[in-house]
Amino acid sequence: MADSEQTTNTVLAPIIVIKKKKSHAGHHGGAWKVAYADFVTAMMALFIVLWLLSTSDETKKAIGGYFQDPAGVGKQMGSALAGSGESLSIGKDDMAKLKEKLASAIKAAPELKKLEHQVEMIITGEGLRIELLESDKGSFFESGRAAPTPVGEDLIDLLATELGKMPNHLMIEGHTDAKPFSSGGEYSNWELSSDRANAARRAMMKHGARPDQVVEVRGFADHNLRTPKAPEDAANRRVSVIVQYQNVAEIPNSKDGHPKGSGHEAGKEQGKSEHGKSEPVKSEHGKSQHKG
Repeated sequence: MADSEQTTNTVLAPIIVIKKKKSHAGHHGGAWKVAYADFVTAMMALFIVLWLLSTSDETKKAIGGYFQDPAGVGKQMGSALAGSGESLSIGKDDMAKLKEKLASAIKAAPELKKLEHQVEMIITGEGLRIELLESDKGSFFESGRAAPTPVGEDLIDLLATELGKMPNHLMIEGHTDAKPFSSGGEYSNWELSSDRANAARRAMMKHGARPDQVVEVRGFADHNLRTPKAPEDAANRRVSVIVQYQNVAEIPNSKDGHPKGSGHEAGKEQGKSEHGKSEPVKSEHGKSQHKG
């Protein structure tokens, strides 16, 4: 009897089931997404910088030109190097490189090597001034005339080929010494200096300069002497080609309001250069004594 009751109580004992509810942590929001996006962006920027460091100079210039002129307005206005993959203007920082490039091209030309010391390049307030100087060793124009000599034609050809690739505008100046024409008449150093500058312009147009690249032609006669203490010195007879800065706002003005390095001051600067003196050219028999 006792055994049966014990069995009954064991069977009828209630079964207790404990259920544990799984609790979820609170919602974290999207903060982690923002942090992850910043990390991915930083990594992308790092790899772009590493790629740029390993690319060529041409690629760097092309990419830099895009950020300077994304819409390509510069190419429409002639301020970009169309077709060359470059769109950087030639400013102050690039003039020294252009000077070295032109000097190397002149040295590499056999027909111009003997006259390389008569080509002087100076970086001034207007831009890169390229001086074609006369001397007793050689000349770039015929005596008393505006026609270039064969070597003068070759040098102008070289300059036009190189400068025609640039977006920068050009100015051309003509200068003579103080020796007047012995024949007199209306034709004077004013006409000769202007005609030589214009002849240089025509030759540059013929050999590679763009039609709109030369913006000014100036004739100074003997009013901007390179060696004022020797007014009849051969070095005063010259033609100057000025490669202007692309941004006109970069040109600093002198006290008198004219750009530094312009025709008003360039003669003073050039008169101090190492090629400032040369022997006067002797007159030829049967020709005008003016070797301008």
